[in-house]
Amino acid sequence: MRADIEAAVADVIGPVPRRLFGSFVEHLGRAVYTGIHEPGHSTSDGRGFRGDVLELVRELGPSVVRYPGGNFVSAYRWEDGVGQRPVRLDPAWHSVEPNRFGLHEFAEWAEAAGVEVMYAVNLGTRGIQEAADVLEYCNHPGGTELSERRRANGADRPFGFRLWCLGNEMDGPWQAGHKTADEYGRLAAETARVLRMIDPGVELVVAGSSNAEMPTFGSWERTVLRHTAALADHISLHAYYQELDGDTGSYLASAAALDAYIRDCAAIIDETVAELGLDRRIGISVDEWNVWDQRRWNETDQPRLVAGGWREHPRLLEDTYTVTDAVVVGSLLNSLLRNVDRVTMANQAQLVNAIAPIRTEPGGPAWRQATFHPFRLAAALARGVSLRLAVTGGRVRTAQHGEVDVVDAAATLDESGQCAVFLTNRDPASPTEIRLRLRGGRFAVHHAETLTVPEGGTRHTVNTAESEPVRPVALPGVAATADARGTVITASLPPLSWTVLRLRPEAAPHA
Repeated sequence: MRADIEAAVADVIGPVPRRLFGSFVEHLGRAVYTGIHEPGHSTSDGRGFRGDVLELVRELGPSVVRYPGGNFVSAYRWEDGVGQRPVRLDPAWHSVEPNRFGLHEFAEWAEAAGVEVMYAVNLGTRGIQEAADVLEYCNHPGGTELSERRRANGADRPFGFRLWCLGNEMDGPWQAGHKTADEYGRLAAETARVLRMIDPGVELVVAGSSNAEMPTFGSWERTVLRHTAALADHISLHAYYQELDGDTGSYLASAAALDAYIRDCAAIIDETVAELGLDRRIGISVDEWNVWDQRRWNETDQPRLVAGGWREHPRLLEDTYTVTDAVVVGSLLNSLLRNVDRVTMANQAQLVNAIAPIRTEPGGPAWRQATFHPFRLAAALARGVSLRLAVTGGRVRTAQHGEVDVVDAAATLDESGQCAVFLTNRDPASPTEIRLRLRGGRFAVHHAETLTVPEGGTRHTVNTAESEPVRPVALPGVAATADARGTVITASLPPLSWTVLRLRPEAAPHA
């Protein structure tokens, strides 16, 4: 197939927010215990932080990490993670929570990892007072009972968390303290008012729909925003994708579904804000997204978990990711970049072991899953502004999403004039020839690399602790021709691939 892509360096969608490349650590399975925290591991420091995991996290490059949940937070007592550490049952994941790792440990770990904290409060089984208490504990300098308790627990300086999630997936009947949209919207609004009284500088995220297939999607957002639009800065959107019944074509086109979900959510926000007569913009926080085999979890893993009884950090959601999964993750990152005019932040769920780009074994190694690489490259290279692209040419028909472009594309331009182009070939069997015209700038190809089926492998090839066959490799044959109008790039994208072109300016772009 062939695809033509047109772009102009002056045709900008919007700035690329650094928070677009966030991640997520929940008290779920082995995400914390034997994931980021394992005292006694050969690489761990005196605080029990696994050094090998920290090294991989820094390489991956997340900018912000959401904590402590997720479903877990809706029955969590934040006080259990400071001072005394009682052992509790966690109903969300049918586990025993020892509380050896809590608020102070995560704040220290985040500082060591170089990430901003997005902290979620429990609006399931708890409410306004507990949210106000944890904010005062975290952010007030001193002189009050709660701030002095923090200081006595070893943190003299306030944590200064800016980002706060007001509950998690409260539309879901699986959630502890599940509420109607009206119940949640009123609670979120009252909580927001009190949090802003305590710290006017906080940014607040209210809980939107858990997925686009929820029967309340749309009506939930409208109702919640009618209560909170004057107070909230962002509303969340959660999106997970999986291959169903061997429908590879629809799976590879998952980004088309995410594009539509974001557009629908943005339209609902605009309609509701206009209805209320407000002159403010509400961002979309895609604070849970990934590929995840939920069918296996619901039909096999969850019943086995319950039958096995209550245990500390059981192995949960430890999906092993293939080349195909990595290509889909790359295309979902493309979608986020295409929607930076509405998406203000995003968190890939999760970071370690649970549906994660990083895996570990207790006492053993840590390694990169196949999905590690597209996130790493996008986080490192997508800087400056996102460019508007027009793709024409090859199309493929899918069962779930109709007809879509065979090439899924995004591009960014940074302040120095460096351009990064991200391209997914959705054709699982054939290469696609691309012709990319960039108007308004003269560029040369600095480097081109692609993530695709490794030599001798299949689309199901995975990485393990012993070997890493799925990783980016150089893409040969990429050519650039510059003229007075701009630059034309030609390349052949391998079947089932996610490719990054790094372009350096030969002359200053006319942006």
